[in-house]
This record gives sequence, structure tokens and C-alpha cells, in this order.
Amino acid sequence: MRNIGKGFIGNILEIDLSNQKIQIKPIDLEEVKKYIGGKGYATKLLWDYMVTKNGQMDAFDTDNPLIFATGPLTGTSLPPSARACVVSVSPLTGIYDDSHVGGSFGPEMKYAGYDFIIIKGSLEKHGYIWINDDKIEIRNAIDLWGKDVYKTDELLKQKHQDRRIQVASIGPAGENLVKYADITFSLHHHAGRGGLGAVMGVKKLKAIVVKGSGYVGVDNSEKFEKLSRECANSIDNDSGLATLKKYGTARSISLSNNCYLFPTRNHQEANFEYADNLNGEMQEEKLWVQTKACFGCSIHCNHMGIIKDGPYKGTFFKGIEYEVSDLLGANCGVDDLNAVAYSSMLCDKLGLDALSTGSAIAWAIECYQKGMLDKKDVDNLDLKFGNYIDINKLIKKIAYREGLGDLLAEGVKRASKKIGQGSEDFAMHVKGLELPGWGIRSAPSMGLNYATTDRGGCHQRAYPISYDLGAKTPDGKVLDRFGPEGKAKVTKDQQDITAALYSLIACDFSTGTLGTNRLIKLLNSATGWDYDEKEFIKAGERIWNLSRAINIRNGMDKNDDTLPKRIFKDKVCVGPGVKKNLPKEYFLKMLNDYYKERGWDPKTGKPIQKKLNELGLNFCEI
Repeated sequence: MRNIGKGFIGNILEIDLSNQKIQIKPIDLEEVKKYIGGKGYATKLLWDYMVTKNGQMDAFDTDNPLIFATGPLTGTSLPPSARACVVSVSPLTGIYDDSHVGGSFGPEMKYAGYDFIIIKGSLEKHGYIWINDDKIEIRNAIDLWGKDVYKTDELLKQKHQDRRIQVASIGPAGENLVKYADITFSLHHHAGRGGLGAVMGVKKLKAIVVKGSGYVGVDNSEKFEKLSRECANSIDNDSGLATLKKYGTARSISLSNNCYLFPTRNHQEANFEYADNLNGEMQEEKLWVQTKACFGCSIHCNHMGIIKDGPYKGTFFKGIEYEVSDLLGANCGVDDLNAVAYSSMLCDKLGLDALSTGSAIAWAIECYQKGMLDKKDVDNLDLKFGNYIDINKLIKKIAYREGLGDLLAEGVKRASKKIGQGSEDFAMHVKGLELPGWGIRSAPSMGLNYATTDRGGCHQRAYPISYDLGAKTPDGKVLDRFGPEGKAKVTKDQQDITAALYSLIACDFSTGTLGTNRLIKLLNSATGWDYDEKEFIKAGERIWNLSRAINIRNGMDKNDDTLPKRIFKDKVCVGPGVKKNLPKEYFLKMLNDYYKERGWDPKTGKPIQKKLNELGLNFCEI
């Protein structure tokens, strides 16, 4: 098998499950260069497949491709080089989705000989894919179907008599086509958002197992290794990353709560009175027993814990991330750290996105409290904020689509449409993707980001909150925290650079330490390309506009670029004694400014043809 040695192996593995046809295709490096790799080139591959379907693709169409992507830095000697992503049409939103993951699966995929794996079609019987370098088989998985992801991982390692194999699998949630089922990688890492585990489920694909014996070569190894050593030294000496290693992402809980950014009780509040029960210091004191790292990384941001007392004593679990602490904790009114840890473990084990799960449960609790659901509707559960016993029962019901769980498995957008009665107003989603754990009314620019991201309500496409809180913009301005002015440009610019970084594929936690310019130097020394910062950011803009074109071809329009009505109507405390909502006119001002910054038609939200041509996307017809 060829290995071109320029950050890429040079191969795309395409598997059609319907006819079990397996093809290995060469990648066109000149074409890939326009999109960098990772998210970017996978987006172009998705567009190409959609064109064959007259420009539209349903998530549960068996031809919907599930694209596993790596970038030119994945699997290299750069310390944070473990990242991979999965790109497809989301069952939850019906639009573009890219979900990113760490662990060791991405590097192993490249060592086996593949930069991208494209899976289309559907199996007649439940199966899994076994990839061992150029040996590729589709095997029976009848004995795995119905198993949770922990048991699946263990059974596959026993079956192959090799504990080093890397497994990507789905749990019962994916099998039961829960719209926000995730894909679990390397046992404790998750491509969580958007429900791509359900895409595997509809294909009757339980798992992908990879083992490789190759390596990732680079164009200029001497320069690349020198830069990698510099990066390792920067990471080891960064005090901010030291706190991440000690406390995990939960280190941000106290800051977020003190700034009134911590959604509480289904976003009815933005400050949780018991947040200190859940923060990183408390987790480190009560739960952690060891840290773990992704492939080749010295940060060790993952934590493993054991619940040491109470009804869940003895439970072993992967650490509680900031987002999970909010969505399954504060947003559900739960202040018991052990209970949140158990809820997080349940979601991981059953293959559920914990963020969407927590949001769906919080919405259901509010519906019940307001009389929109009765006791029979909620399966006779005592559904109230803070009742973690019944919340954990409901998590299981969602994964298996039992009773109320069947409704919530559809996500809050569909569930609220079915229930009606005004419940849509507090269904906290954008384009169907439930919101993460960062409040909007205290940080309006984050609301603009949520409204315009390519996969729906997501905090990982831009993080302009710092500018709301007083940090100077790149051009030296300080913005009015609650006003609309200046928010569009910083949001747009961050989205573009993030799209480029997610195509390398870079780790969120290291990019601030390493810096964009150094990452561009690594890209060039790996590939032999000649990117400068301007062209790198333009590539990100190209990727962003292409994903926008995909969404428009799949039925999205300007009306979808909005926020939940609660954000515009209901005021929350944004500081001691100060309550605010986000005025709709402020939001529309930001949105129109954003369209202008993007070169999109303010009447339709579509990229104008001139902008598409400028970005080399003249093939896009929308």
C-alpha cells in the first residue's frame, strides 16, 4: 500500500455495506490542499456525495456517507496529534455535522493506511468492519448487538486477542436510532454531537475496528521534529494547561457561574447556587484516581474517577467535563456530584450525547412542572429538578426508547413540536442541536455564534465570550458586553480560523499555547505546502462557506439562524441585582452585520455567487 510521506498516507478507503464492495482510492493532494484535510476535505467529500443525490441527503438514507477523517498532523510526532472527526448529515438536525474526537483511533487509522474512511450503504445483518492494514473484512456482529460500548470494546479485544486494537462503536442508543446517539472511540472518547451513532445504527454497523503497522511520514522531517520539540516544551511549561491537567475542563465552572454564564434549570437561570459542589476542585478532591492522555499527548486532560460513597459507590467512570457538569448537573438542578458522575457514565456506556440528553430531560421536567405533561406521560416518574434518581431512570429510557424516553430520543425540537402548548419557547436548541453549557444573555456574541454555526447550537466553532467579558479584540477594541456592536466580526473570524484548525486536526486545548503561526509552519513542513496565515484563514472561510452551501441544499434557510424564544423573552440575572434578556433587535443587528462580514445575502442568508467564486467554490449551486 502506498504511503506518500507528506503528512498524508495518500489513501481513501471506501466501503459500500450494501454490496460489500471495498475500494482504496488515491487522494488528490492538490484538491486536498484547498481544504487542508480533516473537517475541510471531509466537507468537500460530503458535498460530492450530495450532488449525486440531486443536492439533498436524508440522514437515514442508506447512501448518506459516514466519513471518518484525519488531518495532516494526525498521528505525527506533534504532542497533541490524536484528533479525528466524523462528518455526515445529522439525524438530529437534518443538516451538516462534524463531530471531533481524541483517543488513539485517528492515528491508528493512518497507520493502517487511510487518511479517510467513507462508509455508505447498509448491511442486511448486524456487522462490524475489521481493518488490519490492507486486510479489510465485514464481520458478523450478532453477538455484539444490544451490548453497551464498554462490553462491546472488551468483547472485540477478546475476539481479536489484541488489546491494542482501536474500536469505534455504538451502544444501545445508536442501535435504537436515538437522534443524538454518539460514537465511542478508544473506550472513553466520543464523537458526541449530532447523532452520528444513529447513522451507524441505521446502517446496522456496530463497530469499526482498526489496527495498523505503518507510520506517518512528513516532507521535511528535520524541521518538523524541531517544531514538535518546541511545541512539547511550550505545553509542558504552560501554567494554564497545568490546571487543565489537574482539574479537567471542570476548572471553568466557578468562573462561568460567577459570570452568570452557567445555564441552570433549563436556562431559566444563569447562575447555580450549588455550582461549587460540581467544580474542578471538588471533582479532584472527591473523584479522580488517575489522569489519561490521548495518543502522544503530555497534557493528560482526561480523568478517570471512582464514586467512593453513596448509592452509586464503586462506579468507575471517565471524568465529568464542564459541559456535562452543566447539562446533567445545573441545567437539571442536580447538585450531587456523585449523581452527575453516574449520569455521565450512563450516557457514555449507553452511547448518548450527554449534552442533548441533559437538555431533553430539563425540557421534560419543565413541561411536567407546567402541566404540559401529566403523570402518565412521564411514566409515573417524580420528574422534578434535582431528582437524580428518576433522571437516571429516564436516561436509560431514552437509550432504549421506552415510554417518555421515546419522545425525548427525538430531541427537543421534534419533541416540543409534538407536545406544543408553548413548550417550543423553552426548547433550548438551534437548528435542532441542543445548546451547550454557556449562557447567551450574559454573552450575546455566543448567541450569534450558536445561531450561525454550521452544525447548530455549538460552542466549539467560535468562543467570542472573552470579548463580551472585556478582552480586547484583535484590532484593539473593547466591546460593550451586552450591546450588539462589533460582535459579528470577531465571531466570523473565529469561525473561519477554527474551521482551518479543525482540518489539521488541531486540539482545542493546545492551539492557544502553540499559536496559529507555529501550527501553519508544522503544516508546511509536514506537507511541503506554502500556506501563510492569510491563506490558512481563507481556507477556513472556504470550508465554512461550503458547509453553509450543504445546509442550504439540504433545506436550511435564514429563518433557521435564530435562537430559542426564551433568550429573547425571559430575563435572567447577569450580575448581582441585574436582569437581562437578549433583545431581538440586538440579535438581528448582530445577524445582519454577520451576513455583511460573510458576504452573504442579507435577505436569504445564502453566500452570494461572487463570494463563492472568490473562495474557489464556483461549483456550488445553491
